[in-house]
Amino acid sequence: MSVLTRDEAQTRSRLLDVHHYTIDLDLTRGDDTFDSRTVIRFTVRGDTDTADTFVEVKPAELRTATLDGHPLDPAALDENRLPLKDLTPGEHELRVEAAMRYSRTGEGMHRFTDPTDGETYVYTQLFLDDVQRVYAAFDQPDLKAVFDLTVTAPDSWTVLANGITEHTGDGHWKAATTPRISTYLVAVAAGPWHSVRTEHRGLPFGIHCRRSLAPHLDADADEILDVTRACFDRYHEKFTEPYPFDSYDQAFVPEFNAGAMENPGLVTFRDEFVFRSAVTDTQRQTRAMVIAHEMAHMWFGDLVTLRWWDDIWLNESFAEYMGYQTTAEATRFTDTWTDFGVTRKPWGYDADQRPSTHPVAPEDVRDTASALLNFDGISYAKGASALRQLVTWLGEKDFLAGINIHFERHKFANASLADFIDSLAAATDRDVHAWADAWLRTTGVDTLTPDVTGDNGSRSLHVARKGERPHRIAVGLYDRDLTDEGRLTLRTRLDLDLPQSEPRPIGKLPALVVLNDGDLSYAKIRFDADSFRTLSEGLSGLPDPLTRAVAWNALRDAVRDGELPAAAYLGIARTHLPHETDLALVDGVLAFAAGQVADRYVTPAQRPAALTTLAELCRDLMRRTEDGDHPGLRLIAVRHRIATAAHPDTIAAWLADGTVPGGPELDPELRWRILTRLAVLGATDEAAIAAELDDDPSATGQEGAARCRAALPDAEAKARAWEAMFATDDLSNYLFTATAQGFWQPEQADLVAGYVPRYYTEAVALAARRGPAIAEAAGRWAFPAHAVDADTLRLGLECLAGADPLPALRRKLTDQLDDLARALRVREAHTD
Repeated sequence: MSVLTRDEAQTRSRLLDVHHYTIDLDLTRGDDTFDSRTVIRFTVRGDTDTADTFVEVKPAELRTATLDGHPLDPAALDENRLPLKDLTPGEHELRVEAAMRYSRTGEGMHRFTDPTDGETYVYTQLFLDDVQRVYAAFDQPDLKAVFDLTVTAPDSWTVLANGITEHTGDGHWKAATTPRISTYLVAVAAGPWHSVRTEHRGLPFGIHCRRSLAPHLDADADEILDVTRACFDRYHEKFTEPYPFDSYDQAFVPEFNAGAMENPGLVTFRDEFVFRSAVTDTQRQTRAMVIAHEMAHMWFGDLVTLRWWDDIWLNESFAEYMGYQTTAEATRFTDTWTDFGVTRKPWGYDADQRPSTHPVAPEDVRDTASALLNFDGISYAKGASALRQLVTWLGEKDFLAGINIHFERHKFANASLADFIDSLAAATDRDVHAWADAWLRTTGVDTLTPDVTGDNGSRSLHVARKGERPHRIAVGLYDRDLTDEGRLTLRTRLDLDLPQSEPRPIGKLPALVVLNDGDLSYAKIRFDADSFRTLSEGLSGLPDPLTRAVAWNALRDAVRDGELPAAAYLGIARTHLPHETDLALVDGVLAFAAGQVADRYVTPAQRPAALTTLAELCRDLMRRTEDGDHPGLRLIAVRHRIATAAHPDTIAAWLADGTVPGGPELDPELRWRILTRLAVLGATDEAAIAAELDDDPSATGQEGAARCRAALPDAEAKARAWEAMFATDDLSNYLFTATAQGFWQPEQADLVAGYVPRYYTEAVALAARRGPAIAEAAGRWAFPAHAVDADTLRLGLECLAGADPLPALRRKLTDQLDDLARALRVREAHTD
């Protein structure tokens, strides 16, 4: 498929003014294809006699195409481009009729049959350039148009779209005409949905899911709708421009690749957010944040849309920032920034230290394939962190004033970084252009280190900065609590602008200096020697969870940089995590300790001791929560106790009894977790997996079984899983991911050693056959991350140099190999 370049998009944008799309989809044509009919009305600008351009369409069969009533030759279709030649200035009408393929990879029009009840659902995911899998279009974000959509569906189905839909009879549905939106934002979701509908401020609101999930959606409907209403009201307090669409539907759809998608009036979410098993309050908070994030996109991305994909941060960084901030302001989940600090922000830090890093606002996004690679920790987490720093520096009043100027200037149109900075500049006297150059056009993470000098009664603080960005940070000075030896008390919190003009007097020597206290900037921090000793002994005694998040992130960075031994990190976790009260911190620290430290940063010989430490830590958390007062904390401890089990006896007994002693009872999610770990340990078999699947034949159960089967320490099981992933092309995106998650296990390194060299050649071929979504999954989940050795690194580098991976796979391999090289350096740094 030909990818659209920025130069081509700019040329076409200068040539065309697109007015209107009429799209008719027929979803009753069978399991493999659907019919798509598109009419596009557009104007050719200019005074030249004629001009040429093209329209994108990727059909199973291009049946007819006419331009101004004159037939075009379907054979002229070149991959995904239909040439439009000799266009004269003035108005034109293009008609395209085609059969389109359904997708099983979450791209275009995805089709899913629920194994629980046999019901079928379809939905669109058109971002970034998958519009052409569903309808013919001038597929670029700055050619906005008005859309009219009709759909023919089976009689038992309901059709959802960007606007209010009306059933006109005999399976025919008509959606209300949209305002001007970009092509990739058109959305359809059709099937026998279970729906909960209400109204708010005169607008129809709805939430929708598969029928088999109806009881679980109903159980949480009040919470989901309360969050939706609260965020909607809060955005109307922040923004002067009202919500710009006629309704607000939220559809929880199966096998969705992203967390959610901001289609105007019809946001689609992965339906794992319809919780069918027990979850923690942090998981509920995450769902609330995603609801707020996607709603923010109604303004950032939908009302005002980027002109080209180099400004994707104008969509994602803002929605990320607003999602966390508005959730904290408008809902019961007031500690969202702690979760951001311990889960999302490290995503940005890690991405920013790889060779694939890029500025938040890159200047050279040459085509759509390159653009797709920038939906990463930079555009989301770093961008949101930069905006949080901007608000700290600028003040929220001026920040919101600039945003509202931006909406007023560019509503229902497109904008660039320069446009946004100009809008901010109109609201403040500060030099926002210089700020943007320093924060949005540069790469890398600054490192801040405290230097405390002077005599005990008259100490001064100077912050050394490795990097060039200006920072406005808070510095927390902490003393030991004389009445409680384990606690630390905040003496004062200083505001500092970096670089400093001179050292800052701080009085007597504090026990602990915490830079970036409150986590308002984006930088790695270090501790002076005295502070590190205090932190090692008293981290859990810090009074504020956000301060503890900053401290844990600093320790994480130090491990990754080879400055803190992995064993020391595990020791600090073992000491302090049993006393932690914040669920996001417990889960985040355990995830890093198990997934990175135990699985990659310690040697195979050291791994059993690391797992023992983590298992003991989890047992301490479970003992602490035996009273039943902390169910979320106990659930986290149980999950990680399962994942770190080195022997099967305890968790096998839990599975047999259907409960953990002292609770919780095992729901399907916990049962599949245990069975997966037992498979890794060789303590279960196909019969047990099949029996569990009989009890839970849901889509999640199918994924659990695929994961378990791939995890069995048996040569035939591994061969079957490998063939399913890399040879048959039958697996959906979710079943591919589940199989890949089960396949590689550190405990089975010898068994799967022969597959490591095969991975590189077969992943390249797979990506070429199945496209970007599976390429991304193959690079993320099917990569042999456990194989931390020089040979794996060498093979990967040879693949990058000698093969030609699809861009999505190349990016994932680049990142994976850099992480592998880092793991090798961490091991070497502390080898005796």
